[in-house]
Amino acid sequence: MISTAIRLARVGSGAELAAALLLGISFPCVMVAAILPQLWFFAAAAAVTYLADTFLHRRGSYLVNRLAKVRAGLSIRFLIRQMLLVLLVARSGLGEDRIFYVTVVAVLAFYGLQAPHGAIVTLLRLRRKLPVVTRNIDLGALRIPDAPPRWLLNRSAEKMLHLDVFAMVGVLVTLETRDNLYGFVGLGLSVVLAAGYVMGLLPYLRPSRLVPPAEKVLKAVDGWLADYRPTVMLYFSGSKESAYQVNMWLETMGELEGRPLIVLRERVIAQQLGPTAVPVLCVPGGVHLMNLDLSTVRVALYAANVGKNIHMLRVPTMRHVFIGHGDSDKLASVNPFSKAYDEVWTAGRAGRDRYALADVGVRDEDIVEVGRPQLAPIRPAGGTGTGAGGGVSTNPIPTVLYAPTWEGWDDSPGNTSLVAAGENIVKALLTAEPPVRVLYKPHPFTGTRSPKAKAAHERIVALVEKAAAERATDARWAERAAELRADRTAARAELTRIEARLTALSAVADASRDEAEESRDAKADPARLAELTRLRDEWNGAYWRSFGWWEHRVIGGSEPRLYDCFNESDAMVSDISSVVSDFIASGKPYAVTDSAGLGAEEFKRQNTAVRAAVILSNSAAELGQLLAAVADPAADRLAADRRELKRYLLGPDEPSSIERFNAAARALAAKAQARNTGVEQRMAGPEEAATPAVRG
Repeated sequence: MISTAIRLARVGSGAELAAALLLGISFPCVMVAAILPQLWFFAAAAAVTYLADTFLHRRGSYLVNRLAKVRAGLSIRFLIRQMLLVLLVARSGLGEDRIFYVTVVAVLAFYGLQAPHGAIVTLLRLRRKLPVVTRNIDLGALRIPDAPPRWLLNRSAEKMLHLDVFAMVGVLVTLETRDNLYGFVGLGLSVVLAAGYVMGLLPYLRPSRLVPPAEKVLKAVDGWLADYRPTVMLYFSGSKESAYQVNMWLETMGELEGRPLIVLRERVIAQQLGPTAVPVLCVPGGVHLMNLDLSTVRVALYAANVGKNIHMLRVPTMRHVFIGHGDSDKLASVNPFSKAYDEVWTAGRAGRDRYALADVGVRDEDIVEVGRPQLAPIRPAGGTGTGAGGGVSTNPIPTVLYAPTWEGWDDSPGNTSLVAAGENIVKALLTAEPPVRVLYKPHPFTGTRSPKAKAAHERIVALVEKAAAERATDARWAERAAELRADRTAARAELTRIEARLTALSAVADASRDEAEESRDAKADPARLAELTRLRDEWNGAYWRSFGWWEHRVIGGSEPRLYDCFNESDAMVSDISSVVSDFIASGKPYAVTDSAGLGAEEFKRQNTAVRAAVILSNSAAELGQLLAAVADPAADRLAADRRELKRYLLGPDEPSSIERFNAAARALAAKAQARNTGVEQRMAGPEEAATPAVRG
């Protein structure tokens, strides 16, 4: 019942629901107390309104934020409480006393100061916002000033409104003692402090404290582009949840030949972008983007099919390539929108065949097989490494990763195994004999659209955490736990040290700076990036050492990365998604769930990536085949099939994927240059066309 109430009230927890109920009940209580009048009842109810309101705002509660939509926003709630204070004074027999008139005037003055305060704060935020957000781009010529102190602008409306506490307390004390001095002091403090807050903001409105106008900023960006002359560009637009789709390409962009550039369209993506030495330019405005001089770019790479791609696809001087954010047999991987690009780059032959079978208008000659450069961190079975990363686990029990994909945009049963099979899979793994360790890492979008998928995910988390707690007290692991206690303690201490250093190095983590300061100060620093990379590798090693090799684990968030989980695992269970194609690079056994109930043969016919997999029904009864292959390599009947499938899906090991990627970029850049030269010659007329200019 409580969970239903939480869902209906659009709050995030039982505590938020309780606070929302208290807020709704306490305001009528304040009114009743003012009418009666009951001083202590009024004081107690008013205190509850303050505390509940503050709690809900600090939690960012959806419910309290929606109150503004029904004309019950934060400032209105404060004004109502202040008016009820005036009513209490009148009902307490002081309607003709000076304290009544001073209270009315002070409340009106205090409320009147909210308008200039709100206007100044809004103006400061608008005038501190650049038309672009940059990283690794020198904007020193713009002389962007420091932002106002964070305490002045952060939650400014709440801070301003809460200055009425002095007036509230002073007047209540006056009503109790009948000494007007307390009320005058409290009211005066509230008004003076509110006026001081407004005055404290005014110096930051001086032109020298504001960022330059948009025209000047865009001119400086164009000047930088003219000097840098980017040749290849990664273009990305998406929601805040899709940042992983561009982050997966950062290392590849850093290894590209020429002068790479990353262009983003949403500020929220820029905030979530991982470390990179490549110049980053976030341009939210479509008009601003179309007016930028990107004439030197010859190849534009697109990681997602989104509407804002049209703002760049319209540029004829560059060639446009869809590279996607994964390689899978899902229908999204052969979207008809792909016809809009000059070329589509796939990992291997499978991608080419996928487009041919789908017949969505992408021509075979426009498909280029470049491999998957991002898979370089995946250690293949039989390689070197710690834990399970070397293919044969050095731990006494194997590790199995369950990495289901999300529910997708519709309710197709084949989207994810979570709803129909997830619990069966996890239960079978948790009770397997001989035992295995379970790592559960769901897709970042899990539960964002489907309540059923979210509920299934929560039940699986509960199963894994319960099993982990039981294993922690199991006598079978107690001796090993004691042996490794010192190592695990040392690893946790190392994690703390590394995280502190990562926080210090991460510019994004500096909450004291605003967006303009971030763009001004985020200059390229290869040494810092190299240290960040080293520290992240050290963090990953310490993370896996910080708990026992027998401990089940739920892994959420961006760290550890999915590929780190691949390296730590001996086998994987997943769904039809790019996760399966990527895991095939490891050469390790894997299972895929036929959630739609197509049957093993039809499932393999429709989905290339499962041709070397153990096919699971929703009951997960076939999971024993996977566990047998993990326990005994001689029982692994699909090893040869996996090697053959790896080449088909991901291409050959030699030349390396990044070499093939660079070669494809060079070839396409040459085509773009040839087209531009031809257009220039035709536009120049027959005389100039007869003697074409030589261009670098």
